[in-house]
Amino acid sequence: MSPERAEQIAVSALIWLSTNEDLLPVFLGASGAAAEDLRGLANSPAFLASVLEFITMDDAWVMAFCDAETLKYEEPLMARYALPGAEAVHWT
Repeated sequence: MSPERAEQIAVSALIWLSTNEDLLPVFLGASGAAAEDLRGLANSPAFLASVLEFITMDDAWVMAFCDAETLKYEEPLMARYALPGAEAVHWT
C-alpha cells in the first residue's frame, strides 16, 4: 500500500472516529490529543498512524470503520504499516 493511500484511509478513520460519540473520548484519553486539535493533527502522518493503531486494537472497531467506509477489514492494518513508525510483524 502506498503511503498516500494509507494517509487517505487514516484520514477517513479520523473522521469516522471524530463522529463516534462513544469512542472519541476513549481515543482522546489514550492519545492525549484534544478534540480542538484534531483538524491540525490530521496533517501529521505520525498522528494518523496513531489513529489506525487505536482502531486496530479492537476487531469490532475495525469492522465498524471498514463497513462504514466500504473497506476490506485488513486495510486499516495495512495502512498502519505503510505509515511512519510501524515495525514489521513476523508471524513464526
